[in-house]
Amino acid sequence: MRIAMWSGPRNLSTAMMYSFGARCDFAVMDEPFYAPYLLQTGINHPMRQDILDAHENDPNKVAQTCCEGGTPHLYMKHMPHHMIDGFPMDWAEACVNIHLIRHPARVIASYAAKREAPTLDDIGYVQQTQLFDRIGGLVIDSTDIRADPDAILRKLCAAIDLPFDPSMLHWPAGPRAEDGIWASHWYGAVHQSSGFAGAEGPLPELPADLQPLLDQALPHYQRLWDRRMQ
Repeated sequence: MRIAMWSGPRNLSTAMMYSFGARCDFAVMDEPFYAPYLLQTGINHPMRQDILDAHENDPNKVAQTCCEGGTPHLYMKHMPHHMIDGFPMDWAEACVNIHLIRHPARVIASYAAKREAPTLDDIGYVQQTQLFDRIGGLVIDSTDIRADPDAILRKLCAAIDLPFDPSMLHWPAGPRAEDGIWASHWYGAVHQSSGFAGAEGPLPELPADLQPLLDQALPHYQRLWDRRMQ
């Protein structure tokens, strides 16, 4: 089995990678198209040059790696906005495609704390709905996972015909060998964790300058939320 988990940033995606990585039957990959995305867009992200130096920049070589499978299974953490026009997508056709979503108010508040002036392209909601239209797949909401990780992960495993493994609920604190080099900037909170955090509180109040971004992202989130697994 090859799982492609599609998610925007700041969305429980690293915790989910650690969850599947805690199983003895899964290898994991961390955002393998990130470096090709940075190279071809020219966008200035934190640690840009370090990422380009440390990771494969050729999208065709990355796609080939995504076809190779795992031990015996492979879990891949992907971001829809990394898949720019011209990048190969045929490798995803044989994957179990899952779309992880989170309310954009929470994503924007978290992202803005790490990188100022986020844009709609940065948070990936448009690209995710477009990708869902193209390849389909299951939809899960990070809020549901955090509220009851045991129940939701059991349902997810059942939906994809994978035996549930209780080891998915816990992992060692600290960085993992599979982390991308960008982990030192983005993964501070999850490195302090050893399992899924508890239920989320009220939605954050965003400053006025970020409200238009929320308004743009909400319809895309709502469309996938209506299709989420419960």
